[in-house]
Amino acid sequence: MATVHSALTDLLDPLGDCMTPEVARKVVQLRASTDSNSRMQLLAGKSTAGTLTDEERDEYEACVSAGTFIAILQAKARRMLGQNGAA
Repeated sequence: MATVHSALTDLLDPLGDCMTPEVARKVVQLRASTDSNSRMQLLAGKSTAGTLTDEERDEYEACVSAGTFIAILQAKARRMLGQNGAA
């Protein structure tokens, strides 16, 4: 997973570099909906139990990838806000 994380971080560098403080604050505040969180918990439980269908596995992997993408973007936004003193 470290290589995927590194690749995403590198790919998102240009996007992080062009964020305004206003956009960065909004990115930092992004949160999944209650329904999305519930669905992820269900899929995570089924993954742990080894009972995911192929379709559910695809959905779960897509959600994990999206979560990683958002987390990296949020880290870049936080760093940008901290560097500019605009937090």
